Amino acid sequence: MSVLSGKKILLGISGGIAAYKTATLVRLFIKAGAHVQVIMTPASKDFITPLTLSTLSKNPVYSTFYNQDEENQKWNNHVELGLWADLMVIAPVTANTLSKMANGTCDNLLIATYLSAKCPVYFAPAMDLDMYSHPSTLESFKKLEQYGNTIIPAESGELASGLSGEGRMAEPENIISFLEADLESRLPLKGKKILITAGPTYEAIDPVRFIGNNSSGKMGFDIAQSAVNLGASVLLVTGPSHLKIENNLVNVIRVVSAQEMYDVCHQYFSDVDVVIAAAAVADYKPKNMSLQKIKKDVDNLTIELEKTKDILASLGEIKKNQFLIGFALETENEIENAKLKIQKKNLDLIVLNSLQDEGAGFGKPTNKITFINKNFKIEHMQLKSKEAVANDILNKVIAYYA
Repeated sequence: MSVLSGKKILLGISGGIAAYKTATLVRLFIKAGAHVQVIMTPASKDFITPLTLSTLSKNPVYSTFYNQDEENQKWNNHVELGLWADLMVIAPVTANTLSKMANGTCDNLLIATYLSAKCPVYFAPAMDLDMYSHPSTLESFKKLEQYGNTIIPAESGELASGLSGEGRMAEPENIISFLEADLESRLPLKGKKILITAGPTYEAIDPVRFIGNNSSGKMGFDIAQSAVNLGASVLLVTGPSHLKIENNLVNVIRVVSAQEMYDVCHQYFSDVDVVIAAAAVADYKPKNMSLQKIKKDVDNLTIELEKTKDILASLGEIKKNQFLIGFALETENEIENAKLKIQKKNLDLIVLNSLQDEGAGFGKPTNKITFINKNFKIEHMQLKSKEAVANDILNKVIAYYA
């Protein structure tokens, strides 16, 4: 799956002949799984129609601050557009648009949006060879790079003037490849292998019944999605859960029992850099599973239980350089119990949940956690969505390897 998958891309198009290539560029962005919003300069509409680009992007195309042909005129908010994007790509960038970007000449919607953007900005120049090498153009390149913008270098070839040389806009396929390579190189967890456990385990009583808990697995699934977005190679070991992860960069192994989760974790442990144990593993299981369904023919039924293997403690015993993160769900003496787990299981960090906190626990979209590291440094966090909590946890991993 492309690193562009799920990204919100703002594509700015200025008025050069290379604008015709943006139909292919939009199609490739969509194919990569990105969401695309197009902004055109008025001059660019002479080379490609907004209808073509809106059809391909599945979004309306903007080119002016308001729609002049509508009875109830609506302002096209350049600030909102700039804040919406994960990245902005301006292609083609003509000499005129390049100069406006470099000097802040804000006379159209595209430049206003560019000046409002908080995301990384990439620009792909397109102009004749003498224009491309002119000192004013080179100075504009230098200014934009100083602003933190990234140039997608022009290619050499036949130009609209009939001349041949440098100045041709990079081909759409090459723009995609450039963006993917550049984004991947900036991912903070690139090259790291992370094993994440999620969900409950079910411990069979008989072929029909089991001992389980109310964990949905959402916390672990959100951590897995965030980790792969940050460049990590992810193995997600999950107990029974209805959740799915639509990303083929996450290797999902589904298990049922604590023993199965134990076996998989030990199978892969030596190959990973980080373990984040978010699963709610059963502490006990029936000592003897009935091979037949137990009939309801007595008033009382006694089931003898025995402890399951402690996955996290067993990994803590054999860890070498792995960064080991555990979870603790407590109802009383939360901090003290969490500290004991750090010591007993040889953890580097524990993520503490308290069922006393409103919005935390199983089956909720939010979580409120406390971080405690192996030196017993305590950091209380605010109530957040589980997606935001996942990012907080992974920021601890990033800081560890910084």
